[in-house]
Amino acid sequence: MSTQDKNAAIEELKQLDRKHYLHPTSSLKQHQKDGPAQIFVEGKGIYLTNINGETFIDGVSTLWNVNVGHGREELAEAAKQQMMKLAYTHSFHTYSHEPVIRLSQKLASMAPGDLNVSFYTSGGSESNDTAFKLVRNYWKLKGQPNRTKIISLERAYHGVTVGATSATGLPTFQAFANALAPDFYQAKPFRTNAELGDKSDPDYEGSIRGTIEKLGSENVAAVIVEPVQGTGGVHIPPAGYLQAVRALCDEFGIFMITDEVICGFGRTGTMFGADNWDFVPDLMCIAKGITSGYIQLGAVMMKESFRDELVEMTSDIFFHGFTYSGHPTACAVALRNIEIIEQEGLVANSLEMGKELEKGLAYLEQTFPFIGKARSIGLMGGFELFKDAASGDKFEPSMRIAHRFAQACLDRKLILRPIVYEGSYVVAIAPPLIITKQENDKMFDIIADAAAAMQKELGLGK
Repeated sequence: MSTQDKNAAIEELKQLDRKHYLHPTSSLKQHQKDGPAQIFVEGKGIYLTNINGETFIDGVSTLWNVNVGHGREELAEAAKQQMMKLAYTHSFHTYSHEPVIRLSQKLASMAPGDLNVSFYTSGGSESNDTAFKLVRNYWKLKGQPNRTKIISLERAYHGVTVGATSATGLPTFQAFANALAPDFYQAKPFRTNAELGDKSDPDYEGSIRGTIEKLGSENVAAVIVEPVQGTGGVHIPPAGYLQAVRALCDEFGIFMITDEVICGFGRTGTMFGADNWDFVPDLMCIAKGITSGYIQLGAVMMKESFRDELVEMTSDIFFHGFTYSGHPTACAVALRNIEIIEQEGLVANSLEMGKELEKGLAYLEQTFPFIGKARSIGLMGGFELFKDAASGDKFEPSMRIAHRFAQACLDRKLILRPIVYEGSYVVAIAPPLIITKQENDKMFDIIADAAAAMQKELGLGK
């Protein structure tokens, strides 16, 4: 194909994209004006290549999910073999198939504590919505139908279905919905002393404990937390916080749900985020890394005792399920994906390369006066941008500083994620778990070059 024909073909795709595709979580005006920012055609390892032949480091595992990296033929082969044998059958009316049985057994062997039972969805939003329905149904069957209230945290992100949006503590996502589902409340995050019962804590009233007391524990169904807040800005809980929430839920007889959609399958340097703090939730929502994004799949894992009580109390059909619950091909891909994670030691690599990520972040903080509050756990990290990090002086929102920084990295062939939340300008980093030290160094060389150029542009020298 000649260069002219190739350019014409690319332009046609851009025009068709602009005309027919409504992009998720994107600027609709910018899309209509400029078309798609990138059209990717290939992925290999930690790299993505666009239609123009340009290759980028995928510094955020696309959407925190491509844990085993791009272009894994083993996963394509697993999908092919399963599709040729049994591409799809449903799981309604107790129908089953081998991939979903084997995956359920495998997940039970990996999960914390006695989270031995899985219900399958197509992704994280569906998993969280399912968890909300499960706990509310439990309390109704238990003769306590008033226990409907769900408490999440400010800055939390739990998805974009109606229930998941209502649990999300990010105002921009809630504003989009216009009318939220009832009985969802957000508490202030990381108030460890307050959750332990310290009423002298200035934020006691807004804490989870304070919210429970205000609502009445007899009206609360569950508390949901992310082990590490991802989309809200990569916020890592202080030591003891999650254990305090676990103890608080036990004290009031409230279910604890963890949203492990981002944290699960090695992202934080352990198989699941909860493993970092040695506690066991009652229900655990998973997705993303379970298939490394190669096919849609999510699940809610629950304690065996929770399932047993549902069995005992449910006299009729369990009226909840998705067309693709326990999809055979998705389950086969998940099994092979987990096998790769284990065989290649990717959880250990996440922990080891996480130390290199931490060093890179420390270098940025020490070198550039407008970079501060760097934090990371495993291969999940980020840093904030300030006019002056030492004083905490912030940029004006109109400067769109996080987006500009991410664009400067993109111009240098590195994809990072800008996150803006109530005056905080965060740049998130979460590369595939297969990253090597050499690739990590290359990534931070690009970030440092972008930072130096921005420092000069904005006149932010020491």
